[in-house]
Amino acid sequence: MTYWRQKRRTMKRYDHSAHVYDAQYSEEQQTKIRTALTKVIFRKEGFIIDLGCGTGQLLPYVTRLVNLVVCVDVSRNLLAQAKTRAQHRRQVLLLRADADNLPFQSCKFDVAFAITLLQNMPNPIQTLNEMKRVTREDGICVVTGLKKCFSEQQFEELMKQAEFEIHSLKLDEAQREYIAVCTSVKESLNRTPKAL
Repeated sequence: MTYWRQKRRTMKRYDHSAHVYDAQYSEEQQTKIRTALTKVIFRKEGFIIDLGCGTGQLLPYVTRLVNLVVCVDVSRNLLAQAKTRAQHRRQVLLLRADADNLPFQSCKFDVAFAITLLQNMPNPIQTLNEMKRVTREDGICVVTGLKKCFSEQQFEELMKQAEFEIHSLKLDEAQREYIAVCTSVKESLNRTPKAL
């Protein structure tokens, strides 16, 4: 399947299933979010980006902790669901955009999340590189990968190829995903990040 055909197929699938997404995946998504958040400390003046934000399930956990949360997804209907969660939260920006081609300058975000995103992307390394590009040098990247799509070795190899250093990798058998909290290798060589 070609690169753009896969992206269009993913967008259509989520547009069609947006109305039942929370009923199907909310509990699982919230478990992943809570697990990841135990490893991240936020700066009150910080900026967060949530790539593949879906229905905005991260929002209730982080909006009071930072200045701005940017939620990015290609699905118009998932973003409509996220808009409901974003109501009464002034520090949220919802944006329909491709996680591989973000409309932001480099080094703008303190923390970047990619929860349940990689398996939907035609080239996960490109996605991770774009995530790293928009994250500050001392920033944190939280990435998950479905175990049915990636073996532990494949997932760790993806992180290595993207030049991420994994500081925490959760491999709970009850969960269906790997949850990695990372920094860029370049940053790891310079100092331990403040957020870990």
